[in-house]
Amino acid sequence: MKQIAITHLIAVFGVAVFHVLNLPLPWLLGPIVACLIAALMGVQMRGMPVINNLMRTVLGVAVGATFTWALVVTMADMWTTLILVPLMVFLIGLIGAPYFQRLWGFDFATSYYGAMPGGLQDMLLFGEEAGGDVRALSLIHATRVMVIVVALPFILQGYWGVDLSNPPGVPAASLPLSQLALMLFAGVAGWQIAKVVGLFGASILGPMILAAILALSGVLHHRPPAEAIWMAQFFIGMTVGTKYANVTGAEVRRDVAAALGFCVILLVLAGAFVEGIHLFALAPPMETLLAFAPGGQAEMTVLALIAGADMAFVIAHHVLRIIVVILGAPIAARLFRSKPQD
Repeated sequence: MKQIAITHLIAVFGVAVFHVLNLPLPWLLGPIVACLIAALMGVQMRGMPVINNLMRTVLGVAVGATFTWALVVTMADMWTTLILVPLMVFLIGLIGAPYFQRLWGFDFATSYYGAMPGGLQDMLLFGEEAGGDVRALSLIHATRVMVIVVALPFILQGYWGVDLSNPPGVPAASLPLSQLALMLFAGVAGWQIAKVVGLFGASILGPMILAAILALSGVLHHRPPAEAIWMAQFFIGMTVGTKYANVTGAEVRRDVAAALGFCVILLVLAGAFVEGIHLFALAPPMETLLAFAPGGQAEMTVLALIAGADMAFVIAHHVLRIIVVILGAPIAARLFRSKPQD
Protein backbone atom coordinates (compact mmCIF):
# COMPACT_ATOMS: atom_id res chain seq x y z
CA MET A 1 0.00 0.00 0.00
CA LYS A 2 2.89 2.36 0.76
CA GLN A 3 4.31 1.98 -2.76
CA ILE A 4 0.89 2.56 -4.29
CA ALA A 5 0.41 5.74 -2.21
CA ILE A 6 3.88 7.03 -3.16
CA THR A 7 3.17 6.32 -6.83
CA HIS A 8 -0.08 8.30 -6.72
CA LEU A 9 1.61 11.24 -4.95
CA ILE A 10 4.36 11.33 -7.58
CA ALA A 11 1.76 11.24 -10.38
CA VAL A 12 -0.26 14.06 -8.75
CA PHE A 13 2.95 16.11 -8.43
CA GLY A 14 3.55 15.59 -12.15
CA VAL A 15 0.06 16.88 -12.97
CA ALA A 16 0.65 19.97 -10.81
CA VAL A 17 4.01 20.75 -12.43
CA PHE A 18 2.59 20.44 -15.95
CA HIS A 19 -0.30 22.74 -14.97
CA VAL A 20 2.06 25.35 -13.51
CA LEU A 21 4.33 25.25 -16.58
CA ASN A 22 1.30 25.30 -18.91
CA LEU A 23 2.48 22.17 -20.71
CA PRO A 24 0.06 20.13 -22.86
CA LEU A 25 -2.07 17.30 -21.47
CA PRO A 26 -1.06 17.61 -17.80
CA TRP A 27 -3.32 14.76 -16.68
CA LEU A 28 -1.65 12.33 -19.11
CA LEU A 29 1.91 13.57 -19.63
CA GLY A 30 2.44 14.82 -16.07
CA PRO A 31 2.15 11.35 -14.48
CA ILE A 32 4.19 9.74 -17.28
CA VAL A 33 7.15 12.10 -16.87
CA ALA A 34 7.03 12.29 -13.06
CA CYS A 35 6.84 8.50 -12.62
CA LEU A 36 9.58 7.98 -15.22
CA ILE A 37 11.96 10.36 -13.41
CA ALA A 38 11.13 8.78 -10.04
CA ALA A 39 11.76 5.28 -11.45
CA LEU A 40 15.14 6.31 -12.86
CA MET A 41 16.00 7.71 -9.40
CA GLY A 42 15.28 4.31 -7.87
CA VAL A 43 11.95 5.08 -6.20
CA GLN A 44 9.90 1.95 -5.60
CA MET A 45 6.52 2.33 -7.29
CA ARG A 46 3.52 0.19 -8.04
CA GLY A 47 0.35 0.74 -10.05
CA MET A 48 -3.12 -0.75 -9.75
CA PRO A 49 -3.89 -2.85 -12.86
CA VAL A 50 -7.59 -3.27 -12.02
CA ILE A 51 -8.11 0.49 -11.70
CA ASN A 52 -6.13 1.05 -14.88
CA ASN A 53 -8.36 -1.35 -16.82
CA LEU A 54 -11.44 0.29 -15.34
CA MET A 55 -10.17 3.67 -16.55
CA ARG A 56 -9.66 2.24 -20.03
CA THR A 57 -13.37 1.40 -20.12
CA VAL A 58 -14.06 5.14 -19.82
CA LEU A 59 -12.19 5.70 -23.08
CA GLY A 60 -14.06 2.85 -24.74
CA VAL A 61 -17.40 4.36 -23.77
CA ALA A 62 -16.23 7.81 -24.89
CA VAL A 63 -15.41 6.49 -28.36
CA GLY A 64 -18.55 4.37 -28.68
CA ALA A 65 -20.78 7.26 -27.64
CA THR A 66 -19.56 9.32 -30.61
CA PHE A 67 -20.97 6.84 -33.15
CA THR A 68 -23.86 7.95 -35.34
CA TRP A 69 -25.40 6.30 -38.39
CA ALA A 70 -23.87 9.01 -40.58
CA LEU A 71 -20.47 8.18 -39.12
CA VAL A 72 -20.96 4.45 -39.74
CA VAL A 73 -21.77 5.14 -43.39
CA THR A 74 -18.59 7.19 -43.87
CA MET A 75 -16.46 4.33 -42.50
CA ALA A 76 -16.75 2.58 -45.86
CA ASP A 77 -14.54 5.31 -47.34
CA MET A 78 -11.64 4.40 -45.05
CA TRP A 79 -10.49 1.42 -47.11
CA THR A 80 -7.93 3.50 -49.06
CA THR A 81 -5.92 4.10 -45.88
CA LEU A 82 -6.83 0.93 -43.99
CA ILE A 83 -5.14 -1.20 -46.66
CA LEU A 84 -1.89 0.63 -45.85
CA VAL A 85 -1.88 -0.56 -42.22
CA PRO A 86 -0.63 -4.13 -42.98
CA LEU A 87 2.06 -2.60 -45.21
CA MET A 88 3.24 -0.36 -42.38
CA VAL A 89 3.30 -3.30 -39.90
CA PHE A 90 5.33 -5.33 -42.43
CA LEU A 91 7.85 -2.50 -42.88
CA ILE A 92 8.16 -2.03 -39.12
CA GLY A 93 9.00 -5.71 -38.72
CA LEU A 94 11.32 -5.70 -41.74
CA ILE A 95 13.32 -2.79 -40.34
CA GLY A 96 12.86 -3.35 -36.61
CA ALA A 97 13.84 -7.00 -36.21
CA PRO A 98 17.29 -6.60 -37.87
CA TYR A 99 17.76 -3.30 -36.00
CA PHE A 100 17.40 -4.94 -32.59
CA GLN A 101 19.18 -8.16 -33.54
CA ARG A 102 22.19 -6.93 -35.51
CA LEU A 103 22.77 -3.51 -34.00
CA TRP A 104 21.97 -4.25 -30.34
CA GLY A 105 22.57 -8.02 -30.13
CA PHE A 106 19.14 -9.17 -28.98
CA ASP A 107 18.02 -12.70 -29.82
CA PHE A 108 15.60 -13.03 -32.71
CA ALA A 109 12.47 -13.57 -30.59
CA THR A 110 13.13 -10.43 -28.53
CA SER A 111 14.01 -8.48 -31.67
CA TYR A 112 10.88 -9.54 -33.55
CA TYR A 113 8.38 -9.05 -30.73
CA GLY A 114 10.13 -5.88 -29.61
CA ALA A 115 9.67 -4.43 -33.09
CA MET A 116 6.03 -5.44 -33.51
CA PRO A 117 3.71 -2.51 -32.60
CA GLY A 118 1.10 -4.62 -30.82
CA GLY A 119 -0.40 -4.52 -27.35
CA LEU A 120 2.10 -4.81 -24.51
CA GLN A 121 0.54 -7.88 -22.87
CA ASP A 122 0.14 -9.73 -26.18
CA MET A 123 3.73 -9.07 -27.25
CA LEU A 124 5.08 -10.12 -23.84
CA LEU A 125 3.05 -13.34 -23.97
CA PHE A 126 4.06 -14.25 -27.52
CA GLY A 127 7.64 -13.18 -26.90
CA GLU A 128 7.95 -15.30 -23.77
CA GLU A 129 6.53 -18.35 -25.57
CA ALA A 130 9.10 -17.86 -28.33
CA GLY A 131 11.96 -17.67 -25.79
CA GLY A 132 12.41 -13.89 -25.78
CA ASP A 133 13.60 -11.63 -22.94
CA VAL A 134 10.38 -10.51 -21.24
CA ARG A 135 11.99 -7.71 -19.22
CA ALA A 136 13.64 -6.25 -22.33
CA LEU A 137 10.36 -6.50 -24.25
CA SER A 138 8.54 -4.70 -21.45
CA LEU A 139 11.01 -1.81 -21.46
CA ILE A 140 11.09 -1.59 -25.27
CA HIS A 141 7.32 -1.35 -25.59
CA ALA A 142 6.96 0.99 -22.60
CA THR A 143 9.53 3.29 -24.21
CA ARG A 144 7.75 3.12 -27.59
CA VAL A 145 4.45 4.14 -26.03
CA MET A 146 6.00 6.82 -23.83
CA VAL A 147 8.04 8.53 -26.56
CA ILE A 148 5.21 8.59 -29.10
CA VAL A 149 2.61 9.75 -26.58
CA VAL A 150 4.91 12.51 -25.27
CA ALA A 151 6.04 13.63 -28.74
CA LEU A 152 2.66 13.79 -30.48
CA PRO A 153 1.03 16.51 -28.33
CA PHE A 154 3.96 18.84 -29.05
CA ILE A 155 3.73 18.00 -32.77
CA LEU A 156 -0.03 18.58 -32.79
CA GLN A 157 0.29 21.83 -30.88
CA GLY A 158 3.41 23.15 -32.59
CA TYR A 159 2.75 22.14 -36.21
CA TRP A 160 -1.04 22.28 -36.51
CA GLY A 161 -1.80 24.61 -33.62
CA VAL A 162 -4.27 22.14 -32.11
CA ASP A 163 -5.74 23.41 -28.82
CA LEU A 164 -5.16 20.61 -26.32
CA SER A 165 -6.37 22.64 -23.33
CA ASN A 166 -10.10 22.30 -24.01
CA PRO A 167 -12.05 20.14 -21.53
CA PRO A 168 -12.55 16.63 -22.99
CA GLY A 169 -16.23 16.71 -22.07
CA VAL A 170 -18.92 18.47 -20.10
CA PRO A 171 -18.97 18.50 -16.26
CA ALA A 172 -20.54 15.46 -14.59
CA ALA A 173 -23.03 17.70 -12.78
CA SER A 174 -24.58 18.72 -16.10
CA LEU A 175 -25.37 15.15 -17.21
CA PRO A 176 -28.58 13.27 -16.33
CA LEU A 177 -28.14 10.45 -13.83
CA SER A 178 -29.77 8.06 -16.29
CA GLN A 179 -27.04 8.80 -18.86
CA LEU A 180 -24.28 8.35 -16.28
CA ALA A 181 -25.83 5.02 -15.29
CA LEU A 182 -25.91 3.91 -18.95
CA MET A 183 -22.25 4.83 -19.36
CA LEU A 184 -21.34 2.85 -16.25
CA PHE A 185 -23.32 -0.13 -17.54
CA ALA A 186 -21.71 0.08 -20.99
CA GLY A 187 -18.24 0.27 -19.46
CA VAL A 188 -18.47 -2.57 -16.96
CA ALA A 189 -20.78 -4.90 -18.90
CA GLY A 190 -18.96 -4.32 -22.19
CA TRP A 191 -15.61 -5.06 -20.55
CA GLN A 192 -16.79 -8.27 -18.88
CA ILE A 193 -18.60 -9.58 -21.97
CA ALA A 194 -15.52 -8.93 -24.09
CA LYS A 195 -13.37 -10.79 -21.54
CA VAL A 196 -15.70 -13.80 -21.64
CA VAL A 197 -15.57 -14.04 -25.44
CA GLY A 198 -11.79 -13.54 -25.45
CA LEU A 199 -11.74 -10.25 -27.36
CA PHE A 200 -8.30 -8.60 -27.40
CA GLY A 201 -8.22 -5.15 -25.82
CA ALA A 202 -11.38 -6.12 -23.92
CA SER A 203 -11.29 -3.17 -21.51
CA ILE A 204 -11.53 -0.67 -24.41
CA LEU A 205 -13.18 -2.50 -27.31
CA GLY A 206 -15.93 -4.17 -25.26
CA PRO A 207 -17.24 -0.89 -23.78
CA MET A 208 -16.78 0.82 -27.15
CA ILE A 209 -18.94 -1.74 -28.96
CA LEU A 210 -21.70 -1.74 -26.31
CA ALA A 211 -21.70 2.08 -26.06
CA ALA A 212 -21.85 2.33 -29.86
CA ILE A 213 -24.89 0.00 -29.89
CA LEU A 214 -26.59 2.15 -27.25
CA ALA A 215 -25.71 5.36 -29.13
CA LEU A 216 -26.90 4.06 -32.50
CA SER A 217 -30.14 2.86 -30.93
CA GLY A 218 -30.79 6.37 -29.63
CA VAL A 219 -30.47 5.51 -25.93
CA LEU A 220 -27.05 6.98 -25.13
CA HIS A 221 -26.72 10.66 -26.00
CA HIS A 222 -23.60 11.82 -24.15
CA ARG A 223 -19.90 11.04 -23.76
CA PRO A 224 -18.43 10.43 -20.29
CA PRO A 225 -17.92 13.66 -18.31
CA ALA A 226 -14.66 15.59 -18.33
CA GLU A 227 -13.78 14.44 -14.83
CA ALA A 228 -13.92 10.77 -15.86
CA ILE A 229 -11.72 11.31 -18.92
CA TRP A 230 -9.19 13.32 -16.89
CA MET A 231 -9.09 10.47 -14.35
CA ALA A 232 -8.58 7.95 -17.16
CA GLN A 233 -5.66 10.01 -18.46
CA PHE A 234 -4.15 10.14 -14.97
CA PHE A 235 -4.17 6.40 -14.36
CA ILE A 236 -3.05 5.51 -17.89
CA GLY A 237 -0.18 8.00 -17.67
CA MET A 238 0.83 6.66 -14.26
CA THR A 239 0.81 3.10 -15.61
CA VAL A 240 3.12 4.01 -18.50
CA GLY A 241 5.58 5.73 -16.14
CA THR A 242 5.66 2.92 -13.58
CA LYS A 243 6.71 0.41 -16.26
CA TYR A 244 10.24 1.68 -15.55
CA ALA A 245 10.17 0.72 -11.86
CA ASN A 246 13.34 -1.12 -10.77
CA VAL A 247 15.09 -0.33 -14.05
CA THR A 248 18.87 -0.79 -13.82
CA GLY A 249 21.66 1.23 -15.38
CA ALA A 250 22.53 -1.64 -17.70
CA GLU A 251 18.91 -1.84 -18.88
CA VAL A 252 18.84 1.90 -19.56
CA ARG A 253 22.06 1.70 -21.58
CA ARG A 254 20.89 -1.25 -23.66
CA ASP A 255 17.12 -1.85 -23.64
CA VAL A 256 15.91 1.74 -23.26
CA ALA A 257 18.60 3.17 -25.56
CA ALA A 258 17.75 0.61 -28.25
CA ALA A 259 14.06 1.46 -27.87
CA LEU A 260 14.73 5.20 -28.16
CA GLY A 261 16.57 4.65 -31.43
CA PHE A 262 13.72 2.51 -32.69
CA CYS A 263 11.24 5.25 -31.78
CA VAL A 264 13.06 7.59 -34.15
CA ILE A 265 12.64 4.99 -36.90
CA LEU A 266 8.93 4.62 -36.07
CA LEU A 267 8.31 8.37 -36.11
CA VAL A 268 10.10 8.76 -39.46
CA LEU A 269 8.16 5.82 -40.93
CA ALA A 270 4.85 7.16 -39.62
CA GLY A 271 5.74 10.59 -40.99
CA ALA A 272 6.40 9.10 -44.42
CA PHE A 273 2.99 7.41 -44.46
CA VAL A 274 1.28 10.61 -43.28
CA GLU A 275 3.01 12.62 -46.00
CA GLY A 276 2.12 10.09 -48.69
CA ILE A 277 -1.51 9.93 -47.65
CA HIS A 278 -1.64 13.75 -47.52
CA LEU A 279 -0.11 14.09 -51.00
CA PHE A 280 -2.76 11.79 -52.46
CA ALA A 281 -5.48 13.55 -50.41
CA LEU A 282 -6.71 10.26 -48.95
CA ALA A 283 -7.36 11.60 -45.44
CA PRO A 284 -6.82 14.72 -43.27
CA PRO A 285 -3.21 14.94 -42.03
CA MET A 286 -3.94 15.25 -38.29
CA GLU A 287 -6.23 12.21 -38.25
CA THR A 288 -3.71 10.30 -40.36
CA LEU A 289 -0.89 11.04 -37.91
CA LEU A 290 -2.99 9.90 -34.95
CA ALA A 291 -4.11 6.79 -36.86
CA PHE A 292 -0.64 5.68 -38.04
CA ALA A 293 1.46 6.66 -35.01
CA PRO A 294 2.18 3.26 -33.40
CA GLY A 295 1.50 4.22 -29.79
CA GLY A 296 -0.67 2.40 -27.28
CA GLN A 297 -4.35 2.06 -28.12
CA ALA A 298 -5.54 3.74 -24.92
CA GLU A 299 -3.04 6.58 -25.17
CA MET A 300 -3.85 7.29 -28.82
CA THR A 301 -7.55 7.28 -27.95
CA VAL A 302 -6.91 9.98 -25.34
CA LEU A 303 -4.99 12.13 -27.84
CA ALA A 304 -7.70 11.75 -30.47
CA LEU A 305 -10.41 12.68 -27.96
CA ILE A 306 -8.58 15.79 -26.74
CA ALA A 307 -7.58 16.90 -30.25
CA GLY A 308 -11.16 16.57 -31.48
CA ALA A 309 -10.14 14.14 -34.23
CA ASP A 310 -12.41 11.78 -36.16
CA MET A 311 -12.61 9.01 -33.55
CA ALA A 312 -13.92 6.33 -35.92
CA PHE A 313 -11.05 6.91 -38.36
CA VAL A 314 -8.33 6.84 -35.70
CA ILE A 315 -9.66 3.84 -33.76
CA ALA A 316 -10.38 1.77 -36.90
CA HIS A 317 -6.73 1.99 -37.97
CA HIS A 318 -5.38 1.13 -34.52
CA VAL A 319 -7.72 -1.83 -34.14
CA LEU A 320 -6.63 -3.12 -37.56
CA ARG A 321 -2.97 -2.66 -36.61
CA ILE A 322 -3.44 -4.74 -33.45
CA ILE A 323 -5.35 -7.42 -35.39
CA VAL A 324 -2.61 -7.66 -38.03
CA VAL A 325 0.09 -7.95 -35.36
CA ILE A 326 -1.79 -10.50 -33.23
CA LEU A 327 -2.74 -12.70 -36.20
CA GLY A 328 0.81 -12.62 -37.52
CA ALA A 329 2.55 -13.20 -34.19
CA PRO A 330 1.66 -16.90 -33.67
CA ILE A 331 2.66 -17.67 -37.26
CA ALA A 332 5.97 -15.90 -36.75
CA ALA A 333 6.47 -17.72 -33.44
CA ARG A 334 6.17 -21.11 -35.17
CA LEU A 335 8.47 -20.02 -38.00
CA PHE A 336 11.18 -18.56 -35.80
CA ARG A 337 11.09 -20.86 -32.76
CA SER A 338 13.35 -23.32 -34.60
CA LYS A 339 15.89 -20.65 -35.47
CA PRO A 340 19.09 -20.70 -33.40
CA GLN A 341 19.36 -17.96 -30.78
CA ASP A 342 22.16 -15.42 -31.20
